[in-house]
Amino acid sequence: MVSISGLPAFLAYMAAAAGLVALYLVVYLSATAHREIALIRANNSAAALALGGSLIGYTLPLAAAIANAQTILDCVIWGLVALVVQILIYFVVRLILPDLSRRIEAGEVSSAILIAAFSLAGGLVDAAAMTY
Repeated sequence: MVSISGLPAFLAYMAAAAGLVALYLVVYLSATAHREIALIRANNSAAALALGGSLIGYTLPLAAAIANAQTILDCVIWGLVALVVQILIYFVVRLILPDLSRRIEAGEVSSAILIAAFSLAGGLVDAAAMTY
């Protein structure tokens, strides 16, 4: 017999994660100088790659936070830390490429790969650091 006694905790952590991902997307999409969703709708692969890499870079440490959290509050706090880290990564890459948004708008995939790689690398290190 399969027990579903963990279902309430599963639902709580999934709801918290969904809320944190939605918050991340709102913050990230507001922080960037370009309009990713409009660019993606216009078939701009660079925008899709940059946003996708950033989203994965955020959800990696979020998954680690869920796996290591003692409580939902603990998970949410670490999820917010991961959000701040990813936004900082975006601004660091903008120091390297000040015209990052213009390049992504122009469909320059190399710039999108750079921000995606920084986001993924930062997310991996962030996730590892959360395994305390």
